[in-house]
Amino acid sequence: MPLDRHPPVIRTLHPADWPVYRDLRLRALADAPGAFCSTYAEESQRTDDAWTARLAAPALGAHQQGWPFAAELDGTPVGLAWVKMDADSAGNAATASLYQVWVAPEARGRGVGAALVEAAIAWARARRAQALHLQVTSGDGAAARLYRRMGFVDDGAPVLRPGTGVSEQAMVLALAG
Repeated sequence: MPLDRHPPVIRTLHPADWPVYRDLRLRALADAPGAFCSTYAEESQRTDDAWTARLAAPALGAHQQGWPFAAELDGTPVGLAWVKMDADSAGNAATASLYQVWVAPEARGRGVGAALVEAAIAWARARRAQALHLQVTSGDGAAARLYRRMGFVDDGAPVLRPGTGVSEQAMVLALAG
């Protein structure tokens, strides 16, 4: 069923949204098995309580440290991103990291990825992060192009993800200064 041509709506996920998060996460792992540091086989075994717990920490007060976003088109969940603050060696939250970015195949090319990244950037800026970091699977041209359009630049050379044959490129977006 084709989605209408309305702009994506980005919303935060709360513990009661665990089925939405679970479904998006499992779809992402099935669609792009090499793009994430987990597998469909591992995560499909999680209990409902485990999915709820993943969302409970951000929603119950630790939201200053991390937040999950879902993208919807016409009320249908079609994308996911998770942003969190990272502590430096002194324990100060100076930078942020972007994880689990994924857009459903039927929603690609509709601005969903950009809207998710914009939400993550705004969240990190509101917490005064100096930079937003991410890792993109080498060879994932569409994702890397999106991040470059959003202002991210390569941060070093690609590196092999431990225990896999997958290479990742670190990217960073300066947020302050």
